[in-house]
Amino acid sequence: MMRDAEKTIGNLIDKQGVSYIASISEDGFPNIKAMLPPRKRIGIKEFYFTTNTSSMRAAQYRKNPNASIYFCDKRFFRGVMLVGSMEVLEDSENKEMIWREGDTMYYPLGVTDPDYCVLKFVATSGRYYSNFKSETFEIN
Repeated sequence: MMRDAEKTIGNLIDKQGVSYIASISEDGFPNIKAMLPPRKRIGIKEFYFTTNTSSMRAAQYRKNPNASIYFCDKRFFRGVMLVGSMEVLEDSENKEMIWREGDTMYYPLGVTDPDYCVLKFVATSGRYYSNFKSETFEIN
């Protein structure tokens, strides 16, 4: 069992250059997509990503907020899946919070670009895999 889940998992997440997010399609199947790492995380409970407002993923989360995110450390063959819900945010406060210089490459109209939105993931539980063992944990 992990001594400090938040520290162990937080360290794993912070060292990854890729994150994976999963949504549910209209026909009920999971859809997984590789993304850049979260722009912001609060512990292992809240994660903020950028995406296009017009994206398939944003549309799927609006219809069904059930989601999971996954981080994998392939060097040490360990990973963590977090399960929870994803919200599509379009308010200026959240958009400005995670905006970075250079984002105009993706969102040419800047932080107010109508095709720029924030995905906020809130975890309720997780499953950590390391040393050929898995453990499930709740997130409060």
